[in-house]
Amino acid sequence: MKVLAISGSARKGGNTAQLLTMVLDGLAAEGAETELFELAGRSIQGCIACYKCFEQKDGKCAVDDDVVNECLSKMRAADAIILGSPTYFADVSASMKALIERCGMVARANDNMLKRKLGAGVVAVRRAGAYHVFSTLNSFFLIGEMIVVGSSYWNIGLGRDKGEVQKDEEGVKTMRDLAGNMAWLLKKIEG
Repeated sequence: MKVLAISGSARKGGNTAQLLTMVLDGLAAEGAETELFELAGRSIQGCIACYKCFEQKDGKCAVDDDVVNECLSKMRAADAIILGSPTYFADVSASMKALIERCGMVARANDNMLKRKLGAGVVAVRRAGAYHVFSTLNSFFLIGEMIVVGSSYWNIGLGRDKGEVQKDEEGVKTMRDLAGNMAWLLKKIEG
């Protein structure tokens, strides 16, 4: 069981990464190999619609001067992918949107190469707009024929300042429950 979590926050180690770490810790306790990959401080641009991924069909983006191909390689190697984003003006961060655009396009160009992997979105929010972020993340999984794993509530944690999500009792419980549900499903699939 290999699980990759990608944080789309501009703040390294911020609330989004902390929520993802809660999920990964629960999965590691169940025997999963886990990795947190943070986009903070890394260069990433949106899709330029060159469609070279459809011509080359090599599982890579033709734009090769940022982290997207590294993320694609990690996604292909994982059994489950968790995408996390803070809420920026009621949507995902720009870096997460760029990752979704590019990885989604490459995956579709290569016979939905992430299909049947497990996926889950995790959202950090100060107050409002989180559900739209959650929907954006889950849409990436659903269009790619992935299996979306749920929890006991929407996968959302409340907090603005770094570390505030740790005080959101329901959010912490939701992350733990997500980890448990994902671990259970990964074990069922492994058979």
